[in-house]
Parts: sequence; structure tokens; C-alpha cells
Amino acid sequence: MFSTLAFPIFEESIRDYHKYDNVDQPISNPYPKDDIRHLLYLKNWIDTVQWHFEDIIRDPQIDPVAALALKRRIDASNQERTDMVEYIDSYFLNKYQGVKVKEGAKINSESPAWAIDRFSILALKIYHMREEATRPEATPEHRAKCQEKLDVLLEQKQDLSTAIDDLLNDIANGDKYMKVYKQMKMYNDEELNPVLYQNKK
Repeated sequence: MFSTLAFPIFEESIRDYHKYDNVDQPISNPYPKDDIRHLLYLKNWIDTVQWHFEDIIRDPQIDPVAALALKRRIDASNQERTDMVEYIDSYFLNKYQGVKVKEGAKINSESPAWAIDRFSILALKIYHMREEATRPEATPEHRAKCQEKLDVLLEQKQDLSTAIDDLLNDIANGDKYMKVYKQMKMYNDEELNPVLYQNKK
């Protein structure tokens, strides 16, 4: 099952990041570039760095100039995240290109890679909620509340795992088909964002 391949790779990426816990730490992807595991590791690394960008920018004492620079990095990271989703969907499009789609086959509300994107973020939520549920200096009440939330996240992991595997099985069997729309983000595009193209005049 694809979910049982993907989730341990997400966990590996998260553990590797936290060896340094530094948003500027270069990635050291252990998988070959022609392997889907390479894309999964890279996808989660981008998500993990962005998770910590989002923590940093919420510091109430952050310098406004530093905050603006960080916002630019978050924008760039969002674009990388979207690009990675499209690369992973391209992998699935290629993998299932020979499948004969059955009459009456349906399209899913999201592509496989966007479900995997949620799966990657869920791995981060579980990692950090588990940290909070076991943080020694936290109050027993805090740890108990976080454990309750962790239990829900673990249930969500099981449900999302099943949903991803069922979707891929349906595509492989021709019961569903993939149709991928490239993300038409406008705010980074100098031709589409009015603030950017008006400033070019």
C-alpha cells in the first residue's frame, strides 16, 4: 500500500530535520532522484521547513524587516510545495497511463498528490503533538489535552491512509480516473498580480 511507503519517509524527513532544527539546514535526501521516495522525502522536507517558518513569524518580538523577509521565504516555500504536488501527480499519471478507464468511472474531488500533501502535513502534526503530549515541563493538564488531540490525529492518519490507498486502487482498476489541473497561482506571477505588473510600468 502506498500509504505504508509514504508515511515512514515523512517521519524520516521530520526526524532528520530535527537533528538540527534549523530552517537553513540544507537537505540531504537519501533517495535517488528517479525514485518516488526522493519526491516524498523532498515534499515533506519542504513542509517541515515551512512549518517552522510559520512558528518563527508568529514571534511577537520579531523585527518587522526580518518578518517581511521571512514572508517572502514563506511565499517561495508555498510555490515549492505546489510544484512538488504536481511532480508527484505526474508520477501517478505516468504510472497509470496504460489503465483502461471503465465506463462510468468517476473523478475524485482531489488528485492523489493533494491527498498525499495532507498526509505529509498530518505527519508533522502528529510529531509535534506527540512532543507536547510528552513535554516534561508542561503541566499534566496540558499533556492530557495534547494526548487527546494526538489520539484524534492518529485516528485521522488511519482514515487518510485508507482513503489514499483506496483512491489509488480505484485508479489502478479503472474505477476512477485522474485529471490534474496545474495550480494557477496568481500572486507570484508578474503578469497576473496587479501590484507586480503595475510596478513594472
